[in-house]
Parts: sequence; C-alpha cells; structure tokens
Amino acid sequence: MKKDRRQEQSGSISLPRTTTSDLRGKQSVRATFKLTVGCIDAISIVATHLGIKQKSLFDHLVEDSRSLNAIAREIQNVRLKTQSRIQKTFVISRKSLSSLDKVAKNFNAPRDALVEFSVQRLLPIIAMEREKHKMRKQTLDDIARHFKDGTKLLNKIKDQLGDEDPIYHKLETVMKVYENAYLNIEDFIDKGKIIEDFEPEDLEQIFAI
Repeated sequence: MKKDRRQEQSGSISLPRTTTSDLRGKQSVRATFKLTVGCIDAISIVATHLGIKQKSLFDHLVEDSRSLNAIAREIQNVRLKTQSRIQKTFVISRKSLSSLDKVAKNFNAPRDALVEFSVQRLLPIIAMEREKHKMRKQTLDDIARHFKDGTKLLNKIKDQLGDEDPIYHKLETVMKVYENAYLNIEDFIDKGKIIEDFEPEDLEQIFAI
C-alpha cells in the first residue's frame, strides 16, 4: 500500500520537460567579430560596472529577437567602415550565435553591424554609470579621509593604553575589516576608469560614407 501511495504521488507531479536542443543552446561557443574600439569598450564598461559577465550581457542583447530583427531591417545591404576595427573573440551561447547568424542571413545584414547596433542600446546605461562613477570617486575620497582618521585614532589608543588593551584589539579588528573594504572599493573604482574616456560618438559612427 505504501508503494502504491508513492507511485500515485510521483505520478501526480507534472514537471516541465526539456529537450536536447535546449541544452545544446546553452553551450558556450567562441565567436569572432570585427568591432570598433567604442563597441568593445561599451561591452567592457557595462560588464564591469554592473558586475556581470560579458557572455551574459552579449546573450541578453542577441537573444532579444524582436530588437535584432528591427535592427536588421534598418541596416540590410549597408557597408561598414573597415578602418579602426579590431578582431575580437567573445564567448556566447550557441543559441545566441545561431540567432545572430540567422538574422544576418535573412536580412543580408552584416553580422558585425548587428552586434554594434545591439550594443548601442547600452548607451543610456553607460550615461547613468558615468554619473555614478563620478559620485563613487567623490565617495572614495570621503572614505579615504575617514579611514585615515580611524587609523590615527587606533595609533592614539595604542600610545595611551598599549597594544595589549582590549579596546585597542577591538578597534584594530574593525580597522582591518575597514581596510579590506576600502581597498576593494578602490580596486572597483579603478577598474571602472575606462568609462571616463569613453566617447559615445565612436560607437555611433560605424558605416562607410
């Protein structure tokens, strides 16, 4: 009887099915494009400032079939500027690459142009992150001054009470955590400096005249 109940319970559960093609579509593949420096920088900026992998960002842009088709209709049969383009290899999903190739073929649109125009959708995000970057740098200055004051206080307590005093030990523990956080923040802001020299115009001028 117990066995029958278990069979009935398991039989009542309806689970979504997956297919081999779905699983293969998630596989990572390497795809090489010839892109402008501005396009490559835009991808790097958004990935760095939002803390996401370039693959995830790339997949998000390319798997939006509606936007990709709309872009393809606008740029079919156009010629791209060949100068100042860099060959760059990205890791993307097999599904994204297949979608990109299919749209490029259907509309006779340059695959590199599809990528560049898709990346242009990131410009509003970059504009917001540029402002945040400025504020983060100002905040880092405040944090640096605060950390310096905390270090001075720690040294003062050491001179007055000695480095064996419980108060000194407790504050020393706090300052070590503070220092680690400060260095991590400093490193994050330093990596984001690429946004300071980014020019949106470099991403927008991609067609041959």
